[in-house]
Amino acid sequence: MKKIASTTLLILLFICLDIYSIHGLEENNNSELQVIKTSEEDVTGNGLKEIIELKGVLFSPDSNYYRDIVAVITSSENKVWEIPYMGGYDPSLSFIDLNHDKVNDIFFQSATGGSGGLYQYHLHTLVKNKLSEIPLPEQPFVKGKFLDNFKVEVTISPNMEPNIVDAQTRKDDYIRLGLYSKDGKLLKETSAMIDPIAFFEPIFISKSKGYGLKSYQQVSGAYHADQLGTVEMLWYYDRDKWIILQTKWMPNY
Repeated sequence: MKKIASTTLLILLFICLDIYSIHGLEENNNSELQVIKTSEEDVTGNGLKEIIELKGVLFSPDSNYYRDIVAVITSSENKVWEIPYMGGYDPSLSFIDLNHDKVNDIFFQSATGGSGGLYQYHLHTLVKNKLSEIPLPEQPFVKGKFLDNFKVEVTISPNMEPNIVDAQTRKDDYIRLGLYSKDGKLLKETSAMIDPIAFFEPIFISKSKGYGLKSYQQVSGAYHADQLGTVEMLWYYDRDKWIILQTKWMPNY
């Protein structure tokens, strides 16, 4: 009986080891970086094209979300640089001279997949074999607050008059939420919801200036789905900083 029991235990042990090995191989295979797209661009300014591979690991076989995204840049002299990115959907690279040094920069974007429709972006330069990241612009001026009579004041620049949004169509929601009385009196000071910049778009400005970036930033009222409008801004990189060329308020109402 003891011999039979020992043999049974050995068989079970081998089965468990086989199962562990199979799962281990699957995990190793799933964690391998796969090439999403390969490009050839001169991003070092040496006049020769580098090979840029955008790679990532799918979260699962039936998902289109990539984790562990990385750009691998290989020069003609077999020098290699890697740029790690956070995970996301539909990752892509663009090669545009945004800092105006006559060499294309590396512009990354991917969707976060959140309800806010946000994207993540990174901008890198690799001139003279030195890899560095250029911070993307941020909008510090946008503010919003509720006023009496179901109105919202949105300020998009200190040098511009505030925009007044008439939100009468949302008054039932605002009364239910306790922001207003039925006669339109604001019951408590409340700020509008200012999202971070959700989207950047490279824009050709002119032959002499080259490219800039256009940003889109959403402003909402009492809750995120209560969209009041979008702040559109045109940015230009000059002397190591982003300057604003144009600001527009695009109301949803």
